[in-house]
Amino acid sequence: MTIADLWDQRISAFLLSPSQFLATTTTESFLAELLHELRNDKANDQLKILLVSVLLGHPTILCPSASVGEETALELLSVFSHTPQKSILLKCNVMLAITNVIICTSCLATHTKTAEDWLDLLFQTIQDTNDYRCGLSQQPIRAAACDCLREMETCSPGLLSQKLEALYLLKQQETTVLHQSYCLLYTLGLKNAIRILTNQKDVTDLEFKSILGGNEGFAWKSNQLELTSLPINMLVQVPRLTQGLDCKELKSIMSSLLEESYLLTPISQSALLRELVEVVAMVPGLSPTLFKSQLLRLFGTADVSLMHATLFMKDTFTDSLFTAEDENFLLKRLVGTAQHPLLRIPEKLFYMECILHFPENRPISSSGEESLPVLVTPRLAASLHPTVFNDSTTMLCRLNLLCLVHLEADEGEADKGIGFLFDHILALLKIVDNDGSREVVVTSFRALFIFLMHFNGMEELSEKLIDKLCDMYSRHSRLAPNLIGLADRIQEHLDDPVWSVKLLRELQKCIMEMPPLQLTIHNLSWHLKVLKRVAKEGQITQRNTIYLLLNVLINSNLCERGNWQVGNAVLAVCRNLLEHPSIDQVFIELADLLQYISIQYDDTDIKDHARFYYTLLTNLSWEKLTGVLAQKLDGGRAKERSHSAIMAESEGIASNLTVHKTNRHVLQLIKVQEKATQSSSESVEATGEVRNWLEVYQGQFQTPGFGSEVTLRYNLTHAKETDLLFDKVFTICLHFELKDSNYAMVSDIHVPCVFRDGKPPEVKVKLKPFQPYPTSLCVSAMFTTQDGRSWHSRLPDVSVSFPEIFLPLPLPPNSSCECKEQVFEHIWEATASGNPDKSAISLFCFKPEDESLADLIKTHFQGYLITDQQSERSWKVLFFLPPKCHILLKITQAEDAARVSIATDNWELLPFVNSYLQNITDNCSSTVTDG
Repeated sequence: MTIADLWDQRISAFLLSPSQFLATTTTESFLAELLHELRNDKANDQLKILLVSVLLGHPTILCPSASVGEETALELLSVFSHTPQKSILLKCNVMLAITNVIICTSCLATHTKTAEDWLDLLFQTIQDTNDYRCGLSQQPIRAAACDCLREMETCSPGLLSQKLEALYLLKQQETTVLHQSYCLLYTLGLKNAIRILTNQKDVTDLEFKSILGGNEGFAWKSNQLELTSLPINMLVQVPRLTQGLDCKELKSIMSSLLEESYLLTPISQSALLRELVEVVAMVPGLSPTLFKSQLLRLFGTADVSLMHATLFMKDTFTDSLFTAEDENFLLKRLVGTAQHPLLRIPEKLFYMECILHFPENRPISSSGEESLPVLVTPRLAASLHPTVFNDSTTMLCRLNLLCLVHLEADEGEADKGIGFLFDHILALLKIVDNDGSREVVVTSFRALFIFLMHFNGMEELSEKLIDKLCDMYSRHSRLAPNLIGLADRIQEHLDDPVWSVKLLRELQKCIMEMPPLQLTIHNLSWHLKVLKRVAKEGQITQRNTIYLLLNVLINSNLCERGNWQVGNAVLAVCRNLLEHPSIDQVFIELADLLQYISIQYDDTDIKDHARFYYTLLTNLSWEKLTGVLAQKLDGGRAKERSHSAIMAESEGIASNLTVHKTNRHVLQLIKVQEKATQSSSESVEATGEVRNWLEVYQGQFQTPGFGSEVTLRYNLTHAKETDLLFDKVFTICLHFELKDSNYAMVSDIHVPCVFRDGKPPEVKVKLKPFQPYPTSLCVSAMFTTQDGRSWHSRLPDVSVSFPEIFLPLPLPPNSSCECKEQVFEHIWEATASGNPDKSAISLFCFKPEDESLADLIKTHFQGYLITDQQSERSWKVLFFLPPKCHILLKITQAEDAARVSIATDNWELLPFVNSYLQNITDNCSSTVTDG
């Protein structure tokens, strides 16, 4: 496998999951390797572009601080300067990466030297207009430089405000295809410069002209603007310059930009127009009529971005720029393009949305919601009538538009149009009646909802729709959820719920009149859902519902079969009946029904629920009854909670059985600081020759599971800020999820209870590494509170650092120091000779303070010492890392520095070892490493 293939795999793994990838290495190490490979002359451009893509996509992950970002940008600048001129694509990608790093790591915001140098280099690059100096082949580099400057100006508004004259001259001189890039860069700088002036009071002509004629350094202190567009609409005040400024030069510049705009691509034209619109909106001395010459071209555009820019222009200037004839023509244009056969569906939907949110010159409503323009008449919108052949989204959008059209039309035209829309709804329902697909059913009910939202007051049409829906339901009971959802949504959105009540009443009647053969188990479940919803309506009498349930139970074998789902559905209806305002009128019938279920139904759970409902019905007033059945979301004693939650189906039983989620951390794991080191409990006699100790040591690994686990101890405590409800939690189940694949799955841990004022229980987490790398565990807990509820809560992630994986050399407890040293020397010799293949040696040097080295050894290496020759200023340390890795250290004290020789049988651990040694020697004056 080639180096390019290895990097391809590594970068693919990083892009797939950066956190998981960095669990196997450090950010510093990966970034250093990446930059090293970028400097490798043997690597091809394609590989280097792949490497640069990581910095383009995830700059803040690899450069977490401004200092790291600045160092990385300097390294990339070095790569850029040493890249051959022929590697155009690579140079462009490196330029973008440098800009990305400088912006994302706040180097630009803090005005670092690197950012300043990079800006100077970019500006110097774009000064080679028409490729006189570097030739046509370097044109993409100038294009990339323009893009980089635009990005930096966008993120730091006003940065180029003192370079406008130079930018304008460069734009005028450029005659290649890059003229577009120069135009956009200049326009953005101009807009931001004027925006800065609007924040000043009493701007003079001299100050105004100095901005237009500026040719100085970069304005580092001007970037105080927010990274947002101007709030340009009729409801928000736009920041404006003072009146009376001499705008002749600016007007000339604006006219020049507009005249050249047709040379730009549609997307660039759109961006340019928006910037210029904002400029005109901020400068009182500029008239919107500057754009008049562009309107004819814009009205005829087929590009979405340009049409959007046109509408933005109209929303900003209204009748200051657009006459009534312009407005009428633009609307006709939108209607025509909304049905153009060559346009894609998203584009057609965009144009219909433009019609619904059309910025009129004299709007009737200024709420910003959907409202029909006055000029959109039934005749104009006739071609947008929906058909059953439209896709669902287009059809619903057209239906909504036409409903608004005919709602505002004259009486004669309105009746005709509404009749057409009603026939369309009936056609959709006909398709549903003929076993239409799920998509057709959903679309039809959405269309029905839209129609009713506009025309629910037309009683004749409403009655016909109810009759049609009930007729359909009698043949297709599976439509019950759709009908219930329709009734609920209509009730939510309309002040008068008359239509929903009528529909539910007719559905109840439909179910009552069904022949017994249609009341199968499958159909009955749908009917019970409808009756449950009907029972919520206080305006509908429920006597017929109770009679039906009683007749079905008595005249069928449902009670003998004891189906829990059916019984639960019946109880769901009964529960809603208990809360019905007219319960007194059906008291005897409901009591008979509940008593019959409690005696005859062959399911203990259903019997108990029915008996409980019967007791409530016969012993409590309606006010107390509804109070008991009401759900209590604020907790309470367990007994009260369970009584109030014994309800059928999802409302009651689900409330008691549902696992609720906490909004914040309730528990946390706190690491126990251990002084004692871990050691193996196994033992062998310390006899035999010294040369056999390596065999004894290696033979232990033949035992399955030997030395394969690391046990970490934590205290399970409450988080700092929690609700009093969680002061006492019980039956806690801790669940661990790994963020990488370097460890085996961690078993759940069960804890009986945790009390806030009690001693925190100790939790032992056993990790079984496949690769001994630092990791992080996602922890969650399931527990029960005193009120009987079950809860699920996230705990703060548990980080497992590299030294937490260290174990002492797993030799028997009675092994002598000589035995340990013999094993140490054998492993050292093997790794130094390259056995196994992944072995490696390294060197770490640092300068300790007086007597600090002995303290460092005692603090960090005491449990892992093999030999302690303090008189000779020499120590040997061995870390064992499951499943079978070793890190060996030989520490010696020289006159000017401490020397740590490192040997390991897994070279991939070296970055972690280096970081670990760096951390524990931070108090020393200097450190030096050598791989």
